[in-house]
Order: sequence, then structure tokens, then C-alpha cells
Amino acid sequence: MPAAIDADDLRKSYGDVQALDGLSFTVDAGEFFGLLGPNGAGKTTFINTLVGLARIDSGRAEVFGFDVREEYREVRDRIGLAPQEFNVDRFFPIREVLEHKAGYHGFSPEEASARAMDALETVGIAEKADTRFDWLSGGMKRRFMLARALVSDPDLLILDEPTAGVDVQLRRDLWSVIERLNEAGTTILLTTHYIEEAEQLCDRVAIVDQGRKVEVATPDELTDRGTDTIEVGLADPPRTAPELTHEDIVDARLADGRLVVTARGGGAVIPALVRDLDRAGHEVTDVDVRRASLEEVFVDMTRQEGAVQQ
Repeated sequence: MPAAIDADDLRKSYGDVQALDGLSFTVDAGEFFGLLGPNGAGKTTFINTLVGLARIDSGRAEVFGFDVREEYREVRDRIGLAPQEFNVDRFFPIREVLEHKAGYHGFSPEEASARAMDALETVGIAEKADTRFDWLSGGMKRRFMLARALVSDPDLLILDEPTAGVDVQLRRDLWSVIERLNEAGTTILLTTHYIEEAEQLCDRVAIVDQGRKVEVATPDELTDRGTDTIEVGLADPPRTAPELTHEDIVDARLADGRLVVTARGGGAVIPALVRDLDRAGHEVTDVDVRRASLEEVFVDMTRQEGAVQQ
């Protein structure tokens, strides 16, 4: 089976602004893939090139083997997009909006009606089928945007900030819906500013900045590149931090009577650290480790990329 998304050296400019600058990566069929980057990184431009809202200047992009420029109709029928903005016809009941959307993809009126109700049931707002979009609550509007993306039964579901502005409970409810869709075989491309969301849901993530790829890896692989914090309680804390020589230790200091060690791969460092302290005559009373978060790694990597470009 071809890749769900295969992007190679994509370039797109708007005047003097280089929105995409050689962006390349691949999303496997069935994968839950995250696209992370600061504002202006090129995420929305990339999505727009896939769905036909922007035409790339050069490079190649395919969706399930179909070229986004030459075979755009086949591409569009395989994609369901839930954009961040509410670009919805507000004068019709939401069921009719979904029926129109399904009809656009070639389904008969009977099929479109059935698909509309199935999509609304999937996101949990079937009882609001005859309600106009403007009359929905903020959370229901987000659910509807997902339903609209699902009504054509897409192979690739693109979610652009799907939980922006919703409360924690609704965010987790939407996560549950999205995870079930992925488990059923739908490929998902997620953009989000909630790094926890990517860490929780995604098989792999691409970090992009200034229109180019910074890195593609699993969330665990990325957090392994960060530095962990180890706090060690000592029975009789010294006045200065003990000298520690382990190659993965970046820094060691005393804070409020506890030894605070910054290290790469903190969990693996702890046994050697405790042995070194014991040999130096320090009695360890407790140890606590805090792993680097994906958010910390993300901020560090995009900061480094920005510094390279300056």
C-alpha cells in the first residue's frame, strides 16, 4: 500500500514569505501522525497544499499514491479535513450541511442522509441533527467540525487544532473518538499546540519550523533527547554539590538541601549516581526523577532551528 502522505521538497512562497522551504516527510497508511511547529512554521500551508487550497511552487506531494496537483479529485475524495476555523453554512440544520457535503463527494441523497446521521452519532450529537450551527455550544461546534470531516468516510483525516478552546473533559472525549477512528484504520494527521495531545495520541511527530522539517520521530524518541531532572535526598547534605563524573550528567547543584542533577537518560543514570554517592560517603534517603517533556524538547529544537537561520 502506498504511503498516506509522501511529501518531497515542497516549496511555496507568498511574495517575500517562504511558507514551505523544502519540506519533506512521509506518513504511513494507518498511522497517527502529529505535525508540530510554532505559529508561521508552515503547517497550515502544508495542509492547504494537500486539500487543493494552495498550489505548491515546486516539489511533489502524493496522498495514497495520487499526485495532489495532477490527480486532485482522487486526493480530495480520500481526505476529510476538520479546520480550526468554523467555515460552516450557518443557515441550515447541521444534518443538511452534512448531506450537502456527502453529496459533493458523489453519494446519493439516501446515502448522504445515512452518512450524515452516522457521522453525528460518531461524535455524539445526533440529537442536535435539526439544529443550526450557530445554536450549538462551543464544544458541540468542535464535534460538528469532526463530523463534517468524517461524512465522506475518508482514508486520511486531517485535524487542524481540533480541541482548540475546549475544556479538558471535552478534549479527552474527542481524543477517545479520534483514537477509535485510528484503530479502525483511518490515517490521522494532527496539528496541535497542545503538546500533551501529540504525546498522548501520536505514533510519530514531525517538528517543522520556518517551512522545513526539523525532525521526525516518535514522542518517546524525542523525549529521550532531552535532559531529565533527578532529585536526591541526602541524610547529611554537604555545603557544595559532590563531584559527579558520569558522562550523561550535565549539571549538579544543591537546592533546599537536596541534590538536583540534570542528566540525559535520567532513569539509566540513577544506579551509577547512587553508587558514586555511596562511595563518597553520602547516605541517599530518596530519589525522584522527572523526565523531559515533549514540550521542553519541542521548544529547545525550534529555538535551535531559529538560531541557525539568523
